[in-house]
This record gives sequence, structure tokens and C-alpha cells, in this order.
Amino acid sequence: MALADTIAPHLPFLRRYARALTGRQDSGDAYVAAVLKALIADPRIFPVDTDPRVGLYAIFSRIWSSVALNVETGLEAAQAERTIEALTPRSRQVFLLVSVEGFSPAEAGQILGLSHGEINTAIDEAGREIAEQVATDVLIIEDEPIISMDLAKLVEDLGHRVVGTARTHTEAVAMAAKTNPGLVLADIQLADGSSGLEAVQEMLPKLEVPVIFITAYPERLLSGTRPEPVFLVTKPFQASTVKAIVSQALFFGARARNPDRAPA
Repeated sequence: MALADTIAPHLPFLRRYARALTGRQDSGDAYVAAVLKALIADPRIFPVDTDPRVGLYAIFSRIWSSVALNVETGLEAAQAERTIEALTPRSRQVFLLVSVEGFSPAEAGQILGLSHGEINTAIDEAGREIAEQVATDVLIIEDEPIISMDLAKLVEDLGHRVVGTARTHTEAVAMAAKTNPGLVLADIQLADGSSGLEAVQEMLPKLEVPVIFITAYPERLLSGTRPEPVFLVTKPFQASTVKAIVSQALFFGARARNPDRAPA
């Protein structure tokens, strides 16, 4: 297949990524044009031993890093774009690649030339920087104590506050009403045989809040018979994946809020 045919399906997404990095479509397109010019001048720079989309973004990353950053914004820039621009350059790139472009942390590392540890550090940096703007209270619905402790540490490391951990449907609904969380992490199968999914469905008419389902039974959510969740993590999970999804859910969640952090 000709190189042009290989990369053509991915160019609209690369333009989206470039716009998010620079804050302007014209600036983003200038970087994409530079990528195309480089490929025309020497097609051999395109990697043949990797996924074409990963390879295209990797070339973009090298060109992006070789010139001065351009993060100018128009007067009517969206709030999401302003928040992205507040992130430091590396964490901004990692956040966009994982949370917007849908690459795995490993693929993001390949694109940016970063090791596994460096990618995890960048995900943590992005999460903390986003948390400074949208830090919130978190309710965890999970019946396994070790897993709930792990989740609590993950979100607290990002700067959020855990306001409750529920092990049953009844506890979850009661805690949600009492604490009014800004984010819910929910398992499906709970301690008494009740359902975290049903608990969330009972909460949502009274509490508009982003929900991340973290479950070993994703097929119960991805059945096609009901509205499916936007945010889903499969057990066993990677810490970096959970952190990226938490940041994504809050970053794009219209109802994320910054609570009073004063000690009780």
C-alpha cells in the first residue's frame, strides 16, 4: 500500500491532536504540513515495523519537539483548550495521547520516546495538574478492601479526596446522598450480591456525576441492551490506566467541582 493511502485515514485525528497542542487550527495544521513535507522529502523516515497511526504520531512528535512550542489561543478559546494549555508540555502531550486520542500508555511511550516509568510519571503529572483545577470528592463503591484501598491511594495521589467507600448497593446510595461526590468509582458485583450498576442507576437521577466502572465483568456493561458507560476499566487494572481515566472523566465532566478542602 502506498504511504499516502496508509496515513490518509489518520490525518484528521492528527490535525485534532495538533490543534489541541497548539491551541489554534492554523498553528496545528502548520505542524501537520511539516510532517507531510518531511515524509515527501524522505519516505524512509516512516516506521514500517509499528502501527501506522503510532508511526505517524511519532514523526509528528519529533517535529514538534524540534521547533519552539506554539500555544497561542484565540480570544474565544474553549475552556477545555485553556485547561490543556495549563499543563506542562510533556504531561500535556501524554494526556492528549491517552485520554483524547485513545492510545494506550505503552503506545504513548512509543510515540514520545519515553520509557514505561517516564510515561507513568507523565500521567501522574497530568493528573495532579488537572486535579489542581478540578479537584473533587470521590466515592468508591467496591467490596474488596485491598482494591478499595488501592483505588483510594490512586485518586488521593492525584489530589482528590475520598469521602466514602461503600461495599453494598444500600451503602452506596446512602453515601452518595450524604457526601454529594464529584466522581464515583464503581464495581458491579458487590459484597451482598447486590449490583453497583443498579446503585449508580439509582443515584444518577438525583446526582449528576461522572462515573467510572472498574469491573472484572465488562460484558455486563457492554451488552448493547442499555446505555453503555463512557468510562470503563477492566480488572485487573493498571494504575496508570485508572489515573488517566480519572483525569479524563473530570477534565471533560461538566459537573466536576472544586469542594471546600478545609479540615473537618
